[in-house]
Amino acid sequence: MLSLSSNDIQLNQSAPSKQHAIKALAQSLANKTYVEASYVDGMLAREAQHSTYLGNGIAIPHGTVDTRDLVNKTGVQLHHYPQGVDWGEGQTVYLAIAIAAKSDEHLAILKQLTHVLSADGIEQQLQQCDSAESVITLLEGNNQQSATLFTTDLVQLAFPAQDLSQLIAVAAGLLKHLHCIDNTGVADAITSPATHLGQGLWLAKTTKSVATTAISFVTPAKPLYQDNLAVQGVIMLVSANHLHLDNMQCVIDLIYKQQVSQLFDADAETIIRLLTAVKPSGITATFTIHNSHGLHARPSAILVSIAKQFQADIQVTNAAGKSTNAKSLMKLMSLGVRCDEALTFTANGGDAELALKAIGEGIEAGLGESK
Repeated sequence: MLSLSSNDIQLNQSAPSKQHAIKALAQSLANKTYVEASYVDGMLAREAQHSTYLGNGIAIPHGTVDTRDLVNKTGVQLHHYPQGVDWGEGQTVYLAIAIAAKSDEHLAILKQLTHVLSADGIEQQLQQCDSAESVITLLEGNNQQSATLFTTDLVQLAFPAQDLSQLIAVAAGLLKHLHCIDNTGVADAITSPATHLGQGLWLAKTTKSVATTAISFVTPAKPLYQDNLAVQGVIMLVSANHLHLDNMQCVIDLIYKQQVSQLFDADAETIIRLLTAVKPSGITATFTIHNSHGLHARPSAILVSIAKQFQADIQVTNAAGKSTNAKSLMKLMSLGVRCDEALTFTANGGDAELALKAIGEGIEAGLGESK
């Protein structure tokens, strides 16, 4: 996860234009030795190519691919503008996040930031932040979650456990590592009785000291038994709200269809798809992203602009089974799509077929970048 400190944030900034703001951000990156002084030219050039405004009062200025050799190490600097900065086209920025990345490391940064900041109501909260800590809380606290956190970092397959309690401890440890729970939550999860859901699947859970609603999944390296019942996998649920209900419905469906064994025979990405499955209606088409640096800001913005030309509701699903609105730049970038990753688009509406055709043509053309 992205780790920030108060030293990364400058509060109560002001700028007469976005160009002035970008120059100040570039200077902050240079002062921290993340970049060379001339990196500012790449940031201004990138902005001229396409606005780095994400929505909800947030912009992410960064350099062009050609100026990556001016990056010494990956880092971010944040400037907070309580009065806002005009970013053009009626868009006002309250938080600008300058990114320096040597390769595609910035995709992980963007994924974390957009995941946290994609919910409604963030813009006003950002404007009212009065301390670096309050900014960090918004960025790292996941106060505005839109979905249960479940990534490959939260899946551990074939762990050499001796019993069910060890599997539960591992599942809790994965969640603690991603700051979803603290030691109190871990202790409660380990000491609370697990529930046998059937077909070898067990459920452990806690609601204590939960910072982020999330699930983890662990399987043993060898067959285990608890009270003469098979232990083939453990789902750990930590819940701070109702977001887990969709995931539990996926579990119920697997149990009802006698398909729980799919979880034990799958890789991490397939497990995530099975436990977060969204089955939207409409017509679908799958396209592969060939942009060398994946869907970073510029190609994402072009893809969103194509989708917005149509009335149809358009959802996009990545290889891990995570779906989001293809017309939302922040939510699209939260998928962290990399080069050669296949995306499935589902369109529902009168012009759905035309929308998918245009999206396919845009992707094939490189989304504004040479292939």
